[in-house]
Amino acid sequence: GGHVGGEVASHVALDAAVETPGDPSTRVQAANLAVVDRIREQPDLAGMGTTMTLGIFSGDGRMDIGHVGDSRAYVYRGGQLTQVTTDHTLVAEMVASGRIEPDDVASHPYRNIITRALGLDRRVQVDTVRHQLHAGDRVLLCSDGLTSMVSDESIAAVLGRIGEPHQSAAQLIDDANAAGGVDNVSVVIIDVAAE
Repeated sequence: GGHVGGEVASHVALDAAVETPGDPSTRVQAANLAVVDRIREQPDLAGMGTTMTLGIFSGDGRMDIGHVGDSRAYVYRGGQLTQVTTDHTLVAEMVASGRIEPDDVASHPYRNIITRALGLDRRVQVDTVRHQLHAGDRVLLCSDGLTSMVSDESIAAVLGRIGEPHQSAAQLIDDANAAGGVDNVSVVIIDVAAE
């Protein structure tokens, strides 16, 4: 979470998402309401918000994602890193509409403007993604504190080189901090095993 009370927002959102049964969209909506309610209870936190990328994994290899903001979900398969969520940022919208090139995002003055986050309104539009995973895949869920500091190519290199998920996550956090670490860095790596 960023801005005023971002750490509070992220904890409130996470607790609500974990405690709420249902699909990813239902859980992310509950997280949003929990943040909005906390702001109502504590007006000094007005303006706080957070992003959320939530994954639910099924035994048959299905991954269901609920997503709001500029945190990301990736799948690493066969040496290729694929982003499976879409950033809710002004520059992502500009790239999609052809107004700027993807190479211009990192240096664009509006690169940090988020167009969708939890805590802004009682209803939030949640993107949902269903992805079929295969044995040997690696799933990466991360905040923009990683992706704004470390390139996709460098992330893929770490995921391909370091076998243990916790060691890969620690290396990615170290790499983001070594590159400047200007934002908080959250990294979760899930390895998909054969049944």
